[in-house]
Amino acid sequence: MARRKREEDRDNHERWLISYSDFITLLFAFFVVMYATSSINEGKYRVFGDSLSNAFLNKPAAPPRVEKIPKVVEKKKPVVTEDEKKLLEEQRRERMRGIAQDILSVMSPLVKVGKVRVMQSNVGVTVEINASLLFKSGQAALEPDSVKALQAVAAVLKDDNHDIQVRGYTDDAPISTSSFPSNWELSSARAASVVRLFADNGVNPSRMVVEGYAENDPVDSNSTPEGRSRNRRVTILILAAAPEHVTDIPVTEK
Repeated sequence: MARRKREEDRDNHERWLISYSDFITLLFAFFVVMYATSSINEGKYRVFGDSLSNAFLNKPAAPPRVEKIPKVVEKKKPVVTEDEKKLLEEQRRERMRGIAQDILSVMSPLVKVGKVRVMQSNVGVTVEINASLLFKSGQAALEPDSVKALQAVAAVLKDDNHDIQVRGYTDDAPISTSSFPSNWELSSARAASVVRLFADNGVNPSRMVVEGYAENDPVDSNSTPEGRSRNRRVTILILAAAPEHVTDIPVTEK
């Protein structure tokens, strides 16, 4: 009888193992939930999971993993030498010279009678057309005889990629009509008529800009009929270089 009592006592002392295993199971479930809901770095979780597995399986701890960070290599801008700059500049001037020669060729009869001038500078090629060739006095609709000449210029420009500024100018004689309250509207409308014809004949509209200068920036005196006639003009400027990139200037507190 005494032996049976000692066996029962031993069995009672070992019941704590059931509670201990339940506690370990709950603790493991707690860490699994934390693992699933946390947003910590994946690398740290991997180290933690390996450590936890090794602890339960009595395995020696594995060495920590080292994550390699990719090295960012900055691309250096190619260095352009002075000789290369000179070569590029000469090529640019040669392209503009070719455009000027082509326009001179198609406008040759009008150049000879002084109605058209073709000039080249560092800015680009300027084609100056007397307004009397293009419009009636006080009007912005192109004359039929001028359309063919402008179509020839458009044929030269449509396969090019340089930006184009079309500028309208008047003399200092005031105008006040229902269509054109001032020379500002008249000069802008005349430039727009030329741009519209270019666009209709294959020149990309995104390359062109309309500018109206009214009586400002005269090339001759307005005190004579000849001078006023020359000031009434439309100029087509083919820019040699692309426009500069514009960036906003941040506001700084004083």
